[in-house]
Amino acid sequence: MTRQINVALFALVASISAVAAQESPTSTPSPITEESPELSISPAESVTPSPVAEQTPSASPARSVRISFVPPPLEGRISLGIYDAQGKLVRVLHQEADLNEFKIGADALVTQWDGKNDDGGDLPAGKYHARGYLVGLLKVEDVSQTAASPTENNSSANVRVKLAANPLANDKRAIVELAAGFDSDGSFLKTNDDLPLFTVNESPNLTRVSIMKKGDKSVDIWQTDGASSHQFRISNVDQMMAFDCGEFELK
Repeated sequence: MTRQINVALFALVASISAVAAQESPTSTPSPITEESPELSISPAESVTPSPVAEQTPSASPARSVRISFVPPPLEGRISLGIYDAQGKLVRVLHQEADLNEFKIGADALVTQWDGKNDDGGDLPAGKYHARGYLVGLLKVEDVSQTAASPTENNSSANVRVKLAANPLANDKRAIVELAAGFDSDGSFLKTNDDLPLFTVNESPNLTRVSIMKKGDKSVDIWQTDGASSHQFRISNVDQMMAFDCGEFELK
């Protein structure tokens, strides 16, 4: 009886050994596993990590402020400025822009501000305000040309003009102080806080401009380049409407 059991156990062990012998080729490590040491990073490579993200600091998040407003019901162009908490103009966001230069939102025109000033510098976080003007179809006439500069007795730094009332704002006719400005592109009409509103003349090399009121609906702009002077009359200056985009916070 014991001999029979031993024979059976011997047969079972032999059978298991035979199965193991048949399966041994598949249990041998694959070629990829044997070659993996050659694919690992060498000591020279591990000294200087290759990922760029670990070597360079991540970029700061974009500072973008969404500004929306309902344009006044008047045909013309839009100038829009950003003002700080003290009321100082820090960015001319749009100058004589057509309506199609803005995105059309559900019930308003939309634009974006990147938090920078006119020089491209980042402004500090805080409260800011956006407001502007829709300038109607003003008329410009060159009414005189002289060899010398005009007399400045009747000119001033700015003039007060009563604008058309914006029916969307439910306010009375706003009064704006207009001034004359110039740069390398020519002369322009602006607010007394330096928001450009309307191009008067594209003359380079100007050295001086001045403004004089000519009735309730027109102003005269004198400009000179040092050699000759021109007088321009801008009519229909009352055809402008002010609008306000409200206050917002820059983070």
